Amino acid sequence: MALEPRDLRVAFGRFATGVTVVTCTNHDGEPHGATVNAFTAVSLDPALCQVTLTRRSKACSYLEGASFAVNVLGAGQVDTAWHFAGRPAESGPEWVERHGTPHLVGCAAVYLCRPWRTYDGGDHLIVVGEVEHLVVTDDDPLLFYRGAFREIGAVEAGVHWGGSIDCPDAGWFDASSSFTPLRPHAA
Repeated sequence: MALEPRDLRVAFGRFATGVTVVTCTNHDGEPHGATVNAFTAVSLDPALCQVTLTRRSKACSYLEGASFAVNVLGAGQVDTAWHFAGRPAESGPEWVERHGTPHLVGCAAVYLCRPWRTYDGGDHLIVVGEVEHLVVTDDDPLLFYRGAFREIGAVEAGVHWGGSIDCPDAGWFDASSSFTPLRPHAA
């Protein structure tokens, strides 16, 4: 049974994401960016993250073998998100270059990456980068949910992660942890 693309888009939109702009240089050496909400951490060792871009994006051709930055937009950067999503602002965002990679000023976080791997993702490319440098601020991130930009709400009072064995503050797993292997799948 084939899924209708519109139904799938609506269902995917029920998952709140952060908003990023992937930046790199174009073939003329000028800064270029694309708004992307498909971003995730992959690994701590090595330090890897991934972005997923539509194959129609100009950035896909610029990223082949090139360093790039993933700019996590702050709550006040809706205009920047729209700028790189095809509705350019007159003045445009402020750029800075660090370690040979252009990135944006005023973001909640910036991951400066060197290319690691690129994978086929259907009508998208999955680009994995090795994070070499970080810029982190205390700004809240811009969110995207159900087709609209959003901001983080107030911190919920009450039970903290500390009530769970999955509490990130507890280190999740320590050196003494042991795990029972999962059953292998039947052939």
